[in-house]
Amino acid sequence: MKRLLVAATVAAWLLSATGALVAQEEEKGFRPLFDGKTLDGFVGDPQLWRVEDGQIVGSTEGKKLKHNSFLATRKKFRNFILKVKFKLRNHNSGIQFRSQLLKDFIVRGYQADIAENRYLGILYEERGRGILADVNPQQVRKHYKPGQWNEYTIVADGPHIKLLINGHLTVDYYEKDPKRGAKEGIIAFQLHTGPPMEIRFKDIRIKELP
Repeated sequence: MKRLLVAATVAAWLLSATGALVAQEEEKGFRPLFDGKTLDGFVGDPQLWRVEDGQIVGSTEGKKLKHNSFLATRKKFRNFILKVKFKLRNHNSGIQFRSQLLKDFIVRGYQADIAENRYLGILYEERGRGILADVNPQQVRKHYKPGQWNEYTIVADGPHIKLLINGHLTVDYYEKDPKRGAKEGIIAFQLHTGPPMEIRFKDIRIKELP
């Protein structure tokens, strides 16, 4: 019996160690975009965005938006893998990438959609062509935890774009119009017009690709 307990303990330790090594390998090459304390490196409306408990918090409570408003990186990115954990309280948000920052914190470009309705996981082009790649909302919902932390992975590698939610592939898209599809741009987080809403982001990290 004692030998069985020792063997079980060793097996559990090996499994844990293997899992830790796999996790470390998966994170190799990534670097944080958010320091967990300030919004250094970002630009947005200070009345809408703040840092709280190591999270970026966007809220429209007590505010009436005339248009969607964004918190954007100052730096532009081309090819990359982006991982972001998010928690949506309600309504609609999104993660812009390869996008252009316009006046008054307006953004144009690719968006990985975050929503409490059927648009979760789609590829959208803000102020552009609209829905570029749709999803089966019932399938996406099987991999999403409402009101809890979820992880979005965005892969932008040349004309190839992939979106994943909690490891589930929602979009596998090849840009069909190289003249309109941006190859480089800022990353940004969205607050949507409509009812008062809140969105939180944390563990924001990026791995740039050749």
